Parts: sequence; C-alpha cells; structure tokens
Amino acid sequence: MKVRLLFWFLVALIAIPASAQNTDSLLLKQNYDLNEYRIPMRDGAELFTAVYTPKNTSSEYPILLNRTCYNASNYSNYTYNGYPSTFLVKDGYILVFQDVRGRYMSDGEFDNMTPNIPGNDPKNKNDIDESSDTYDTIEWLLKNIKGHNGRVGMYGISYPGFYTAAALADAHPALKASSPQAPISDFFFDDFHHQGAFLQSYTAAFAVFGYQKDSLTKQPWYMDKLMRFYESPPADGYDYWLKMGPLKNTTEKFHHDNFFWKQIVEHPNYDEFWQKRSILPHLKDIDHAVMTVGGWFDAEDLYGPMNIYKTIEATSPKAANTIVMGPWDHGGWAREKGQTTHNHIYFGDSISTHFLKEVEYKFFSHHLKNSGSNTLPEAYMFDTGLKKWESFDSWPPKEVQPITFYFNEDGSLGLNKAANEKAIFNYVSDPAKPVPYTSQTEGLTFTPRKYMSDDQREASKRPDVLTFESEILEEDKTIAGEIMAKLKVSMTGSDADFIVKVIDVYPQDHPNYEHNEKNIIMGGYQQLVRAETFRGRFRNSFEKPEPFEPGKVEDVNFRLQDVLHTFKKGHRIMIQIHSTWFPYIDRNPQKYIANIFEANDEDFITSTISVHGNSSVEMGGSVECCVPAPFRQEERIKD
Repeated sequence: MKVRLLFWFLVALIAIPASAQNTDSLLLKQNYDLNEYRIPMRDGAELFTAVYTPKNTSSEYPILLNRTCYNASNYSNYTYNGYPSTFLVKDGYILVFQDVRGRYMSDGEFDNMTPNIPGNDPKNKNDIDESSDTYDTIEWLLKNIKGHNGRVGMYGISYPGFYTAAALADAHPALKASSPQAPISDFFFDDFHHQGAFLQSYTAAFAVFGYQKDSLTKQPWYMDKLMRFYESPPADGYDYWLKMGPLKNTTEKFHHDNFFWKQIVEHPNYDEFWQKRSILPHLKDIDHAVMTVGGWFDAEDLYGPMNIYKTIEATSPKAANTIVMGPWDHGGWAREKGQTTHNHIYFGDSISTHFLKEVEYKFFSHHLKNSGSNTLPEAYMFDTGLKKWESFDSWPPKEVQPITFYFNEDGSLGLNKAANEKAIFNYVSDPAKPVPYTSQTEGLTFTPRKYMSDDQREASKRPDVLTFESEILEEDKTIAGEIMAKLKVSMTGSDADFIVKVIDVYPQDHPNYEHNEKNIIMGGYQQLVRAETFRGRFRNSFEKPEPFEPGKVEDVNFRLQDVLHTFKKGHRIMIQIHSTWFPYIDRNPQKYIANIFEANDEDFITSTISVHGNSSVEMGGSVECCVPAPFRQEERIKD
C-alpha cells in the first residue's frame, strides 16, 4: 500500500511515463554502462550521482545532466522511466542523474529553493547554492568521465526544472543548452502560492519537502508523515478541508513538526525570506541556449515558465532564448497517451511525441552535437482554441493588440468601452460555502489538474459568481499574450480574494468527444481558458499588506497568466468573478487578519463584495501591469 502510494505520488510530481519502463530499461542496459559516484562539492559535501556512459566508445558524447530532489537512485540498476526520452537515449548521451544537497544519498541539509549567491566563486567554500553545486558537478564530470565532447546540457521537470533554471546563473562555461521544464521560479507566485494566496491543495506535499533525513538513504524517509493524509484518504476533498476548518488546525494535526510549513506560516507576506528564494533576479547575462517548456494547463507551474523566459529575454541578449507551451498539464509532454486531451477537451493525436522528437531532441542535438539546423522559433506555442502549433518571433507577439472587456448591467461584455461606469455588481461571499474549484467531486489531491479546462456551468449558476458573456462571435477572435484584470471593488468586510476567469462558451450544437463519458455534453460547454486568484490585501504591496476600508472603492489590479487561444466563430467569450475557489486555494476570512494561517473560526465572516462598472479585463499582447515591485519584471531588471 505504502509503496504503491509513493510511486503514484512521485509520478504525479515529476510526470514520468511508467508504461515504457521494461522496454526502455532493456534498451538502456544494452547500450550503456552504469557507474555511481559521490561527487565532492567545494565545501566537502558529496552528492550521489548515477552516470550512464554509452558502450560505443568510437564517438565522444555530450553530457545530459538531471539534478533532482526525487531520488536519483531511482535511475540506478538500469531502472528507466522514459526520462529523458528514448529519442535522446538512442541518439547517445552521457546521462547523469544527481540527488541535490540533502536529499536521499547526498550529504547536507535540504533547503526549498536555496537562495542564490551571486558571483559563484569556486574558490570560496561558503558560496553554496544550486548554481555552485551544478558548477562543481560539471567540473568534476569533465575531469573524471571519459568519452565526453566537452559540452553539457541540462534539463528537468518541476523541481528539477528549477534546478535547471538555477544553474543558469553564473553557469559553468561548458553548459551549452538548458531546458527548464515546468520550472518553479518563485514560491510566492507559483507552486505553494498564487500571488500570495496559499494553495490548500498542496497541503499534503509538505510531507515530502519539510523533513530532513537522518542519514543517507535510498528510501523515502517521510512516508509516515505522508501517510497522515493518505492512510484513509477522503472521497470528497471539498468536504474534508471545509470540516478541517482554519489552517491553524492543519498545523496542529499534520504539520506541527514540519520545517517548511513553519516557514510558510511565519512568512505570510513577500518578505526577504521569499524574495531571496526567487531565481528571477539572478537570470542575467546568460550566453547559451535556453528552451523553457510549459503546459497551458499546468496548475502547479505556469508562472515559472512564462517569467523565466521573459526575464531571460529582457536581460540576456546573447542567449538563444526559446519558449514552448503546449496543451498539457504538469509535465504532460514527457509521456505519450496517443490522444492528447485535458479533462474533457481533445486537442489532437501524438502531440507529446511531436515535442519529444521534433522539438526537444533537435534542440539538444543542435546545441550539443552541432547536428542539424536550429529551426525552433522564438516562441513555439499551441493555440488551444484552433488546436494547432503557431510560431512567433517574440512573446507576447508584438503584432497583437490588446482587447479590453467591460461589464454591462445586462450581463453582457462590452468591448473597449464601459456601458455604464456607475453600474455596481454585488455578490455575497460566504467562506462557509465557498465556490468549488471544479464541477466534479475530487478526493484528497496533491494538486488538482483537470480543473484548468473544466466546465464552468456549475459556477455560472451560483449567486456568488458574477458572470458576463459576449454575443455569439461572428468571426474567430484570437487572444495571444498577457491578461490583466483591472477591478474597482468595495466590500463590507476588510479583506477579500478575487478570482477572474476567462471562459470559452461552446455552441449548443457542438458534438460530443468520443473519449468522454456519455454524460459529458459539449454543447454549451463553458471551458475554462485561463483563471487566476489574487489576495486583495496585496493590492498595493506584496511586502506590506493592507486591510480594505469597508465601503471604500479601491483598485485591485493583477495579471492572469498568458494564453494563446482562439475563440472560434459561433462561440462566446465569458468572464467570471468571485472570491472563493476551494479547496484549490485557502479561504480568506474576509475580516483582515495579519496572518491567515493563524485565523480562528470566528474570524471568518460573510462579506458583500461590489465590483464597479468601470472595471475591465485586458487580453492579448503585452498589457500594462500595475502590480507593485518586486513582482514587476522591470524592477527585477533594474535591480
């Protein structure tokens, strides 16, 4: 039971295809030799590293490095889970898998997103971060592993994507091609938070990231902590977390001994603790090839890929900088399921294979082997409405002009002009009856994924959800780039969250998809295209939150993540606004509490929220953003 659960849990984390394991393991054993090493770092710590070298010694090969907190010993004994792809394995690389500091068979203590130390002086034993550990690892490999061609590539999905991004700062000269995939970039804006709102759906994950091991081990030492959640997992996560009550109850029941949870609780705002863990300010003067990869339906790490790409684009003119975004959830490109679907939506066949063979394989082959031409565009993006790949010279596309939608009293969307700026739209937000994040009942999840394209018809029927809809489109309308919500709000309480959704409403005669169950009706389907949450207390500063003054109209401006979606002729565009989204994010008490992690039952109050008629949502191109520093990209660059 525990072993099966752990396997499922880690597969969910790193999105590795298990189905190909037997065949591909045989391929690996037939063509590669395996050796294990303990590579010394500059401070004397040793990191466990598994190295596969091609048996064919007639050629020299590039090194492909994967640094992970998810147990590099999983790749020992020729155990292969299809990662990297078989296209790369067959082509011939020196494959390296390493436990990062403090994990499994490596020395030291683990830190979540170890703060970067600028400079990376190899002679300074105190300059220890993920960049320095990567630098020291590459230096050792070049000196001690035979048969390499002097070039190193790096890749990783999710947390290993962060380690790939972290190695870009003060990179080793031999590092020539990096592919951060679904990378974390800043824990306050992706993964454990979304713009300061805590992702309650992540609560069980703290068991994996919040306990130090006692000794070197190839086994997960945190299983008893994880089983606190999964020994008898509930069938209904919404009901489970609602009955759990305030977050302080979670502290007492589950995470009282968890160092990472303690850090989260003690730092509810974007203070120095979080700021120094962001990798974005350190992505400067990068001079090699970078291909950042993400999924449009990645509920965990969508902020990371977009902002890593944009930051490198702005700070590093010498970098061959590319972004690839496809119709996947977290790491979905690493596995091929035949039909590419997300939740109820069908996007096409063999899309992941196309990426692995035509994009990733060619990227590393060109930059590490001088093989083939670099045919990748600046931005290779999948249009989730037209369901096809598009190429752009820049992202966001410079030629795309933003479209601004306003809210009309009859529930329609006004284009580029408010019909009545004095209109007021009210709803009563009750944290005791929060809006579910999905139309379906889900059990206890690590992070929900299907909701990212879920049907919003259930939400449309709720009185605590504002819903505005366009006329039937007479021609295709493409949204490409950034989305900005500019809300003018007031309330009877003193704090609130704001969720803004952009939705594609299908025509009533839209045919059903074969892959769906018979009860899934696509006629009138309201497909979530993009949504984001914003904790209102951070409207002026993520560092210094402020309560709302009841009745006072204030601006709440925030970015949703980017999108490439064509709303097709015959469809409608819908926008929804509400203030709870449970249990994807935690509940805001709606009475200002300095630290929501310490709120009591009596702090949760009903509040009447008012959205005023001159509010708007801008879509497409590069929208002008008002979110305060240090979130703003221009502030990161200036610093």
